[in-house]
Amino acid sequence: MTDPQDPQDPQQQLRDALDALDSAVAPYAEQPFTSGGCTYCYSEADLVALAGPARLVPDELLGLVATETPDHWDDFPGLYRRLTPRIVRGMVADTLPVSHAWIASWLLRARWREWPAAERDALDAVWSAWWTAVLDAHPGTVGSASYVLETIAVVTGGLAPWLDEWARTRTAAADRHLDDAVDDWLFEGQLTDLWYGFLNDVHATPELLPWLLSLEDGRIGAASLELIEIIAYG
Repeated sequence: MTDPQDPQDPQQQLRDALDALDSAVAPYAEQPFTSGGCTYCYSEADLVALAGPARLVPDELLGLVATETPDHWDDFPGLYRRLTPRIVRGMVADTLPVSHAWIASWLLRARWREWPAAERDALDAVWSAWWTAVLDAHPGTVGSASYVLETIAVVTGGLAPWLDEWARTRTAAADRHLDDAVDDWLFEGQLTDLWYGFLNDVHATPELLPWLLSLEDGRIGAASLELIEIIAYG
C-alpha cells in the first residue's frame, strides 16, 4: 500500500473524490424539496426530514430510502440525487446496511447520467477512485473487488475499463483480490451466467469470462483456471 500521507495515495484520492461529490451536489441537496411519498410506509415527520437539507436526514431514514422502490416517491430521481453523496459515502465505507447491488440499480433508475455535468463528473471520479483504492490494498477498508466491480459496472454500463485496469495492476494486493473474486465467481457455478445489479442490469459473464482467460499465466490458480475453461469451452 502507498503512504497514506502521499497526496497520490489511492485512499486519499478516494476521500477527495467523495468530498468533491459532496460539494458538487450540495447546491441541490441543501435547497427546499417537495418530498411527497408513500404515507403508509413513511410518517409525516419522515417526509418533512426528507424535504429539508440532505445532510440532516437521519441515518436510519437514509438507509430506508436508499433501497425503497421508486414508485414510493413523487420525485424519485430528485430525492435520490439529493441523497446520493451520503448514500455513496456510506456504501464505500460499508456503513449503510444496504446492498451495493441495490444502490447501483437505483442510481440507474434515478437517471444519474442526466444530472448536471458537475455532478456526473464527480460521480465518475468516485467510481474511478474507488476502484483504484480497492485494488491498492488487501484486505482493504473500501470493500472487496468483486462487489466494487459489480457496483461500478452497473452504474457505468460495463466491465471493460475496470477489468483492463485490474489486468494492468500487477501488485500483490490486486492479485489477492483476484483470488478472492475468482472464488466468488466460481461459487455454485455463478460464472456460468453471472448478472450484476439488483435488477440484473448487466450480464457480466460475456465480458468476464474471456477476460479471465486472457490474463497472464500464473495469475489464476491451476484448479480455478481449469474450472473457468470448462465453463468457457464445455
